[in-house]
Amino acid sequence: MSSTAVSHSQSRGRGLRTVVAIAASAAVVLGLAACSSGDTPAEEGASDTRTVETSRGEITVPAEPQRIAVLSAGLAGYLFTLDAPIAITDTRLLGVTNLDGGFPPQWAEKAEAQGTEELPAGETLNIEAIALAEPDLIIGGGQGFSAVLAEEAYDQLAAIAPTVLIPSSVNTWQGELEAVADAAGESDKVDGLLEAYEDKVAEVKESITVPGAPVAYFLSLATDEPAFIPPTAALPELLASVGFEADDVMTKANNPELYGSGDSFIISNELLTQVGDAPVMFVVPVAGRTLEQLQQDPLYTSLPAFAENQVYELPATSYRPDYDGVMGTLDLVEETFAQ
Repeated sequence: MSSTAVSHSQSRGRGLRTVVAIAASAAVVLGLAACSSGDTPAEEGASDTRTVETSRGEITVPAEPQRIAVLSAGLAGYLFTLDAPIAITDTRLLGVTNLDGGFPPQWAEKAEAQGTEELPAGETLNIEAIALAEPDLIIGGGQGFSAVLAEEAYDQLAAIAPTVLIPSSVNTWQGELEAVADAAGESDKVDGLLEAYEDKVAEVKESITVPGAPVAYFLSLATDEPAFIPPTAALPELLASVGFEADDVMTKANNPELYGSGDSFIISNELLTQVGDAPVMFVVPVAGRTLEQLQQDPLYTSLPAFAENQVYELPATSYRPDYDGVMGTLDLVEETFAQ
């Protein structure tokens, strides 16, 4: 089979006094709203609020939030899939968007239809922009740098609106979907989405021919350092469900320390032929060189998968996929390896 490239695609406030004033005002508004809702009889036993368990204890959130601020683009996709109302969101999606702004293509249309605002990117969270969006719920956390920023700014965020941070220990897309849906009051939609996923897995597994085994997953980074995705990460586990056996690259790399969220590791150029000797390979460009560009580099062309044209490209959205990323990856795999 010939090589198939499947196309793909990361302001501070106006001053501390302004931020504090806005956050304080938002807290007052929330306090008044809470008092008001408490004075109004609930209709048919319904409540305007509910409780969500988080790593910071129980958080009281709106039963049906109307304006959600999302602090991580990696979580926003789930909320758009759930048709939750997003007032403002981070737009930095690894390997897809950057500091220049703009919504990730996969949910840009939904964001524009909702009138969602872009949260300005920076080395710290733009607390003022979040407060000005007047959210009634804030959702953040998950994986990556934005999760760290949210943890650091938690007290400021909680002064604006109830804040739910998804812990980094929730490292599967299913877990993130369930946690985000719970926070947003959309849990009733999760079973249907998971059922559609299971149906898709069965369909793809039945309709494709796996080109060989085992399979290595190469992560193409901006630094040009060779990096691999371990078998326990989201993408290898997803494709294992449709028949792709992941290579034991960890053992071949002498069990290196995993980077960040535990879904990649970097090796030296000298180890590349040892770690990357699988007969089949997927290349995932995350701000790095594309498969076509790697095919011009003698360091890679000598690898078995490259030499035998058994190397394939997947988009950056397959690396740490949300629900739509998972379904899109399965579609691409089905198209590429159809019998």
